[in-house]
Amino acid sequence: MTVYGSRLADPDCREAIENNAGEEGCHKPLLSNLGAPTASGWLRRGAARNSIRAATSQEISMPHALASELAPTGVLRAAVNLSNFLLVTGRSANGDPEGVSPDMARAIAAKLGVEVKYVPFERPSGLADAAGTNVWDIGLIGAEPARAEKIAFTAAYVEIESTYLVPEDSPLLTIADVDRAGIRIAVTAGSAYDLWLERNIHHATLVRSNAARSAWQQFTEDKLEAMAGLRPGLLSDVQKLPGSRILDGQFTAVQQAIGTAKANTAGAEFLRVFVEEAKASGLVASLIEKHHVNGLSVAPAA
Repeated sequence: MTVYGSRLADPDCREAIENNAGEEGCHKPLLSNLGAPTASGWLRRGAARNSIRAATSQEISMPHALASELAPTGVLRAAVNLSNFLLVTGRSANGDPEGVSPDMARAIAAKLGVEVKYVPFERPSGLADAAGTNVWDIGLIGAEPARAEKIAFTAAYVEIESTYLVPEDSPLLTIADVDRAGIRIAVTAGSAYDLWLERNIHHATLVRSNAARSAWQQFTEDKLEAMAGLRPGLLSDVQKLPGSRILDGQFTAVQQAIGTAKANTAGAEFLRVFVEEAKASGLVASLIEKHHVNGLSVAPAA
């Protein structure tokens, strides 16, 4: 882990290991004009290709106690899920994660007037399990009821559609067709959509794998009837399996949010307001555009 400075280095390309597909992703540079972290906040910075209009009238009061609550070590320890290729699109020259999610963490740190230290996790379940252990101060992860038992979440800042991939000549035509006896669904264990399926699938069988590639391997080699995943990842997978298709619609939309320990009541309120301002001001949209992310949409206002 390295402490984030005032600029991001030019990116490399790295293997994107999303919860439902293993693809190689190449990314563009992160925001270079957000400037050094100061308490005056990100709303007056230039962001991505288009400048974000000043919103000083909506700025949040930043008492010292708030920074102390969210960043008790003097830096903001931001946990990021490396397996989501839409939100973490690469690494900088010094190894820090880059993408929409790391940039959101950096903007929060700038608002607080502190630096950010990234705490990377290979899987979302590991990030969630570390809640309350003094490993991270904020976590950028899909908001799910099971995770909300230990984490105080904001509303979503982006949404990602989840659906199914089915093989050639599959009789499954709709999302509703999948939840039937005898249907086996390949899914990556611990992903946000896996948690949703666990609560909502009543007749089909979930076949879990510990990694994205093994879920694809199990789906194809064991000839399972369906594979669950994020639509952007499945759009790549469908190209690798002749005759396969993606079902229309969605069984859920993964709500990517920002969380902190439940004890941080003031910090949780600050993050809630921050996320709503980030959506309304255009910051989130500009980050999506900057990183050329397809399949990611700004979540509606809470």
